[in-house]
Amino acid sequence: MTYPLLIVPFAAVTVIVTLVSLRRPGARERFVASLWTALVLIAFTAVFDNLMIAADLFTYPEEHISGIRVGLAPIEDFSYPLCAAFLLPAIGALLPSRTETA
Repeated sequence: MTYPLLIVPFAAVTVIVTLVSLRRPGARERFVASLWTALVLIAFTAVFDNLMIAADLFTYPEEHISGIRVGLAPIEDFSYPLCAAFLLPAIGALLPSRTETA
């Protein structure tokens, strides 16, 4: 189970940074936008990962995945778009704005 272990640090950083960013203005709107973004990215991941795996562009060795799949795609593939949908806006919210630095 290599791939699930690779996800742990990314997921931990995403959760921590997202929670810290909730203290910044616009947190609710940012969180809702992240949820919608995550849904879209997960849908795209489901479609395109399954197409690429079906076309035999790449494979996942069974010993390196959890065994849970959505179609042909291992569930681990869905963690990266999920983390990106929350982590990137959270980082953006924590960065100082141009008006704060001036």
